[in-house]
Amino acid sequence: MPTYDYECDACGYRFEEWQSFKDEPLTECPKCQKKALRRLFGRGAAIIFKGSGFYETDYRSESYKQAEKADREAQSKAESQAAATTCPVANSQAAPAAASPSSPASASAPGSS
Repeated sequence: MPTYDYECDACGYRFEEWQSFKDEPLTECPKCQKKALRRLFGRGAAIIFKGSGFYETDYRSESYKQAEKADREAQSKAESQAAATTCPVANSQAAPAAASPSSPASASAPGSS
């Protein structure tokens, strides 16, 4: 239902009212009870879609969902196999050399010997 803006010409009271498209415009002011109410032209409000069923992906067929699930499983299996096929020995040999502490001789300041 849309929101309509109203203003009373008698007292100047302004308010918004939720009404159906088929409802007649209000005529009596809720504040002063005079029949000097008029509907204003407003900017309107954005339409807000809440809940499911508004996107194309919400209506996917069951066969599409099953194929998508199979693709995801195949991709994750391929990624796990790719991670397992990297050479852990080459990585483990490089790591200790880079992580080894420097020797005390190289740690001494120049000119202190």
